[in-house]
Amino acid sequence: MPNNKAAEFLPIVNFFAIKGKAVDIEPFGSGHINDTYRICTDLEEGPNYMLQRINNHVFKNVEHLMQNIALVCNHIKHKLIGQNEKDAEGKVLTPVPTKNGDLFFKDERNNYWRIFILIENTKSYDIVETIQQAREGGRAFGNFQAMLSDLNPLDVHEVIPNFLNIASRLRDFRDAINKNMASRVDEVRSEIDFIQERENKMNTILNMAAKSQIPLRITHNDTKFNNVLLNKEDKAQCVIDLDTVMPGYVAYDFGDAIRTIINSAAEDEADLDRIKLNIPLFEAYTKGYLETAHHFLYPMEIKSLVDGVLLLPYMQMIRFLTDYLNGDTYYKISHPTHNLQRTKAQMRLVIEIEKHEELLRDLVKREANVYLS
Repeated sequence: MPNNKAAEFLPIVNFFAIKGKAVDIEPFGSGHINDTYRICTDLEEGPNYMLQRINNHVFKNVEHLMQNIALVCNHIKHKLIGQNEKDAEGKVLTPVPTKNGDLFFKDERNNYWRIFILIENTKSYDIVETIQQAREGGRAFGNFQAMLSDLNPLDVHEVIPNFLNIASRLRDFRDAINKNMASRVDEVRSEIDFIQERENKMNTILNMAAKSQIPLRITHNDTKFNNVLLNKEDKAQCVIDLDTVMPGYVAYDFGDAIRTIINSAAEDEADLDRIKLNIPLFEAYTKGYLETAHHFLYPMEIKSLVDGVLLLPYMQMIRFLTDYLNGDTYYKISHPTHNLQRTKAQMRLVIEIEKHEELLRDLVKREANVYLS
């Protein structure tokens, strides 16, 4: 007999063209945005699945969102098959259509649902633990960008307008200060000053783009290390969580990955003294990234990578603090000051990166020269 959770979600699952019958459905993963469940079927050799309720308050155009995911996954799968990869479905997400051929199902409560084939025997980490993991993370996201480098970024919908546009994030931040909806501005004056002091420098990537020094690419835009699935040997197998795949700049993905990989603590660490840079992990990630991405990158894109390392924790700080000022309407929180705690952690990370900026730039140059010589 199906368990209670399976019985609750079975009517939804039945709209999708899965193989076998769902017999067990349990909560799965720890994402901030979507609700995720693991579906086990009654087939001994058949696939299991992942059911997700899409947060349509964050992703307001679910059709465009799923079109992006299908386009990107099919493009990567086609390349894998062309490379004679026998386990293509283990190396890229596979959306499962509904029985009507749609990419999602909308229920009577206006909830949006989707299903992917579950990639088995993999693991992910919230915090990088080894040099090998860091290098594999770099290889994974570098390869992801490389696989999509011949796909026109204008073919991909911007599902969250200005998602990593720092000018837009700063406008939203200033608006949150002015409205002060949760009456919290006075308690975060030092964090506000910190952000405002760095506004000009943090526009570097946008300025490079405006001068046509770096091209628009298709980027992941949420390259936390836990969005890489590793196999039992800690080798990169698949990049997941493709909701924010949009046009962007490679430095965004590099910077956001480093934001979680180089940090010695979690992104919401309460003890700020624990937030220090792990330079060997930065070096390892850079090695892996350039190993798989060097062949399509322009020199100015490589030069911009550390600008992304500075920008992304700064931008994430702004996003957390903006949400805190607005009353915690975007991110899931586990306690009333969770977004403020996240803000302070990202602020400390920016400070640490600023202290080591010259060293990080030298390391990127050294690794890039391996391929330029």
